[in-house]
Formats: sequence, C-alpha cells, structure tokens
Amino acid sequence: MSQIVEAPVSPRPSTAERVFSGIQPSGASHLGNYLGAQANYVALQDEYDTIYAIVDWHALTSVHDGAELRQLTHDMVLDLLAVGLDPARCALIRQSDFPEHAELAWIFNTVTPVSWVERTPTYKEKRQQGLENSVGLLDYPILQAADIVIYKATRVPVGRDQAAHLELSREVVRAFNRRYGDVFPEPQPVFTDAPTVLGIDGSAKMSKSAGNTIPIFADPDEIRRLVMSMVTDPLRIKRTDPGRPEVCNVCQLHRFFGGDYLQIQDGERTARTGCVDTKGLLAERIIEFFRPMRARRAELAADPAVVEDTLAAGAARVRPIVEATMSEVRAAVGVGRVGRPR
Repeated sequence: MSQIVEAPVSPRPSTAERVFSGIQPSGASHLGNYLGAQANYVALQDEYDTIYAIVDWHALTSVHDGAELRQLTHDMVLDLLAVGLDPARCALIRQSDFPEHAELAWIFNTVTPVSWVERTPTYKEKRQQGLENSVGLLDYPILQAADIVIYKATRVPVGRDQAAHLELSREVVRAFNRRYGDVFPEPQPVFTDAPTVLGIDGSAKMSKSAGNTIPIFADPDEIRRLVMSMVTDPLRIKRTDPGRPEVCNVCQLHRFFGGDYLQIQDGERTARTGCVDTKGLLAERIIEFFRPMRARRAELAADPAVVEDTLAAGAARVRPIVEATMSEVRAAVGVGRVGRPR
C-alpha cells in the first residue's frame, strides 16, 4: 500500500507566501544537488506554501530518449521523497501534467524581446557545454518564467550568486503586466545558504554533465571509491607537506558532515593528518549521513504506485490554482471562449 497522501491538503495557511522551484530530471541525485537545493526544499516546506515541479519538458533540451526521460522523472520523485519532501506539507508535481505551462510560455513569448533570452547566462553556459542550439534551449527561460508565475508564486529559492537568473522571469512579468494589467506578482528570491559544491576534480562545480559527481544513493563501496579519487590540495605532494584546507575540496565538504571540521582543517594545515585519512573519514561520514535516506528510497521504490500517487496528489492540490490563473490570463489577452459553453 502506498504511504502517500492521496487527497489535496492545504500545507500552509492561505496567508503564507508561495514558493515554487523546478527540478530537472537529468540523472541520479548527488552531493551538489542535496547541499545546493534539496536540503533547502525540505526546510522551506515548513515555512511556505511550497510547490516543487519535476520539469520534464525542460529536460527535453538534453534528454532525447522517451523511456530514459520517463525513468529519470520516476527516479527523481523517489529521490525527493527519500531526502524528506512530504506530500502532506508540499505539492510535488510533474510539469508535463499541466499543458497550461506551455500555453502561458507561448503567451509570454509574444511580450518578450529575443535579445532578452539571448543574453541569459544559462543559455550561454548550455551552449558552451555543447547542447544542441534548439529553439527550446533558447526559450528555456520563458517556460521557466511560466512555471513560476502560473502558480502566482511570490518566492523562488536561489543562492545569492544565482539571483540574476531570476531577473528574466521578473522582466517577463513586468512586460506582460504593462501590456495587459496587473495579473502576476513579481517573484522575489528567497535566499538560501546553498554552497557551491565542487566535483571530484576539485575545480569545476559538481555536475552530471561534467561527470564529476558523488551520487548520494550510490552503494557505499561506490561512494568510498569516488571520495578516495577526489582531488585535494594540488600543492600538497608528500604526506609531511602542510596543506591548505581553504582550497581543499575534501576539507570543505567536512563542514557539512561532522562538527569537528575546524580540527580537521588544523590537522591538514599542520600535516598532522594526511589526505588519505581525511578522504576516508569523509567517505564514511557521507555513507552514514545518507544511510536512512537510502533505506527510505529502497522502501519507496518497492511500492509500484508511490510515484504516480504522489504526483496525482500534487496535481489535485495545484490544479485549481492553474485553472484560475489561466482563466484570468485568457480573459486579459483575449483568447479562448468567453462565458459558459451552451
């Protein structure tokens, strides 16, 4: 039997501000995903009216196999439930269950200058990563804006270094409101203390596209292998060389997996401990930290209904919001039927 709530329940008082965030299903959740976003998602569901979407339409810009995308979406729901998202306290939805997202994105296209999307940092980054330069890649941020404001979301969780990524959504809202009236609130950032987590190479941000991740639900032996392969301080050649913990990715990650990171840093700085020792300890702490989440994920995965039940409950909760917003939008722009059908 599924343990997922099957009926819509208001997670927060109606006066609470609404948070929206989209999660692209692009592969196994890793340390960067958890420390940079997922841990904050769990915390925010107790403070805001929260909606989290698996943005499978966005994933079409990089995933071109239907069966693979469906499996990635399924796995991402399991990951998010395992780390602590609670369907009784938030709405977890699948973007493609709501064609209205695409409808609103098209309407936003008609008020957005091409130059606005061409200058976005995300578009330039993805082009540099070698992604196909499709219209969908260019239009990605417009669909992103529609995802947020179709729910009249007032807050979007971002790190302070990512605030500029939200600005285009705000510009699109202002452009629409200038033309058609004050339909949408401008979404504001809710700043999180999300760290930038470097990958195994110790230099680039942890990213599935870069192939430098440590999956949080991997087998313990795999986690040990990956952590032991991490690059530390490149100037520390011998065991007796003093280290620089401020540039050592392994030392920095210890901040999140144990309260004694200052002692660990001192041990590295004075060569009292070696890199192998520090990596071995980090591996065991990561394994232990995620042990209950791995067990929870295995339990959830054994229930074939849990994912679709979760998404159905989320959809039931938010569908009235989507329908009300789009009725207002269609009336403002002059499309669709007016009044009740005969």
